Amino acid sequence: MTTKSTQAGASAFPIRAAERIQELPVQFFAKLVGKANEQIAAGHDVINLGQGNPDQPTPEHIVRSLQKAAENPQYHRYPPFNGYLFLKQAVAQRYKEDYGVELDPETEVAILFGGKTGLVEISQCLLNPGDVCLVPDPGYPDYWSGVALAGAEMVMMPLRADNAFLPDYSVLKQDDVNRAKLMFINYPNNPTAVTAPASFYEETIRFAAKNGIVVASDFAYGAIGFDGQKPVSFLQLPGAKEVGIEFYTLSKTYNMAGWRVGFALGNREVVRLINLIQDHYYCSLFGGIQEAAAAALTGPQDCVANLLATYQSRRDALYAALKRIGWEAKPSQGSFFCWLPVPKGYTSTSLADLLLDKAKIVVAPGIGFGESGEGFVRLGLLSDEARLEEAVDRIGKLNLF
Repeated sequence: MTTKSTQAGASAFPIRAAERIQELPVQFFAKLVGKANEQIAAGHDVINLGQGNPDQPTPEHIVRSLQKAAENPQYHRYPPFNGYLFLKQAVAQRYKEDYGVELDPETEVAILFGGKTGLVEISQCLLNPGDVCLVPDPGYPDYWSGVALAGAEMVMMPLRADNAFLPDYSVLKQDDVNRAKLMFINYPNNPTAVTAPASFYEETIRFAAKNGIVVASDFAYGAIGFDGQKPVSFLQLPGAKEVGIEFYTLSKTYNMAGWRVGFALGNREVVRLINLIQDHYYCSLFGGIQEAAAAALTGPQDCVANLLATYQSRRDALYAALKRIGWEAKPSQGSFFCWLPVPKGYTSTSLADLLLDKAKIVVAPGIGFGESGEGFVRLGLLSDEARLEEAVDRIGKLNLF
């Protein structure tokens, strides 16, 4: 016997998503992954250079630290809402040793569930509907998500090759600048793979201070600079902590992407606001992971140097192979990405589709990072040298160059 309620079915009761959910940007790369998975399911040997997921394991001493910490009954209870002080002290120590930056662990450090979480949260902390956020174009798409959830507006800052892929603040409309309360910068940059000089950060601090704009420096790839050039931290520059914060993550530095450990560092009031919003979302990270994260930050750093050497070797092998097939591009300065111009007659999307269909190579179309990303594709250095060279050989057979 069928009841009346069963007959009505799920569709009879309307579920209406909140406007903030409907305003979220489309996840461009979900479609990219779907296309790649279709090719893999069909039995093709696909080389995926389109995603930014580190391919190396977490260093053994960090894994062992978690295994031991998991047995500690103290960590089986709720952790402190703002996280354990020992982890905040550990990241402060790492910044002191690596960048000469002094941080107060109690007031200038917030623990995050990965850097991405903080990049979304800061917009919710600072922006109201009608406020403006200045966003790099091309840039990491999750900046957009936080702005959308806050109901604010984005004004894009184009990153052009003729300006070394740095934003030019002088071209921004004064009305947009007047309404702006937050801006994102990101170097080493995803997707353009360039680094920024100290002079750029000096200019950014002056611009932010003059216009009352909080700076959010995304330093996710801070450990990855090539040719002996160490990336500059925003916090190294005088006045940085007065106008903003830096987001740091263990995902790339220690191959801990799945562990979800990140930090917001710098301005005390912004750190307080991030801790406040997280009080309503979370009860901090599992204590065992916090102990292992502290072990990563305070333990031997040989693993970081070795990882950098691996990416340097891969970068050099990839660009040598690209040169052989005639694909000319400036080598990456930092991050584990490569930003390559598309050949004439193609868009970033049509080239990506062609490479997947004909060569079984996945690359990320530049348009997925913003309008100014058109004309480029992003490749990741997340396969070994032989696999990267094979990918380029397959592309070379298409005679695009």
